[in-house]
Amino acid sequence: MNKFFSVLFLILTIGLSAQEIDYNTKKGFIAEGYDVTEYFNNKTVKGNSKFVTTQDNVKYKFASQENLNKFKSNPEKYVPQYGGYCAYAIGANADKVSIDPETFEIRDGKLYLFYNSWGINTLKKWNEEGAEQLKAKADVNWQKIKTKK
Repeated sequence: MNKFFSVLFLILTIGLSAQEIDYNTKKGFIAEGYDVTEYFNNKTVKGNSKFVTTQDNVKYKFASQENLNKFKSNPEKYVPQYGGYCAYAIGANADKVSIDPETFEIRDGKLYLFYNSWGINTLKKWNEEGAEQLKAKADVNWQKIKTKK
């Protein structure tokens, strides 16, 4: 019986101490409801409300059942980096900034989203200022700021 309570305590402790990642879910979905699998076809396609799934407590929309199935078979491949926030802002300033879902880059098999509004295209800045260095900074910064507060 003591073993049971020890295991139960351990499970509860782990569950309570687990920190939830802060995802950019503007409009209720990752990538503002765009189909994350289509980015890997170099396309921006809005998802359809008929094809929705939840991964890590956030919702994703897809253009088709086929794309939904593709995502479900390998979600880690399609989940945007840095919680779906602007990759440039995470790298340059450790700041969580919304994105334009039509401004993206696939780099090393990963999806990066960017802010693009009011004459500021952070994908362009990302490339001009050195994408590899900014990505390295973003990876470090994200570890510090990724949880909800």
